[in-house]
Amino acid sequence: MSDYIAPAAAIFLPQIGAIAAGFRSSGSIETWYEGLKLPSWRPPNQVFPPVWTALYCSMGYASYLVWRDGGGFGGDAALPLAAYGTQLALNWAWSPIFFGAHSLKWGLIDIVFLWGGIAGTTYLFHGINETASYLMLPYLGWVSFASVLTYRIWRDNPDPKKE
Repeated sequence: MSDYIAPAAAIFLPQIGAIAAGFRSSGSIETWYEGLKLPSWRPPNQVFPPVWTALYCSMGYASYLVWRDGGGFGGDAALPLAAYGTQLALNWAWSPIFFGAHSLKWGLIDIVFLWGGIAGTTYLFHGINETASYLMLPYLGWVSFASVLTYRIWRDNPDPKKE
């Protein structure tokens, strides 16, 4: 049984911040977000929760593999796990910035840094556990798409206040 606790905790951890961010910003989707000029190629809103759930599970398990194979926080995994924590914090911050604060500009800035954090984490994971780095690739791909979407929404909805 104890063999399952660490991977389960690693898989659950990313979900915590996502759930909190979702509660903080979910009301803005129908009231604010749908009122923006949105590109025709954006996915329907109902696609996002299952995709993010799968990605959080994948990245969580990847972090477990790195933690396990890299000696935990006191071993070679310390830097990759710090990078993982940093990108996770940037991920958790995006929804409250974009949906909660209605800040398209700062949402774009956050997601650009998030993309860099994911790319760096993926690279660092590869040095500890190759499978872990591969588990991060769908996440990097999705955030690449989300970055383009965020840019397009920012570009097409100029802020009259000049954030």
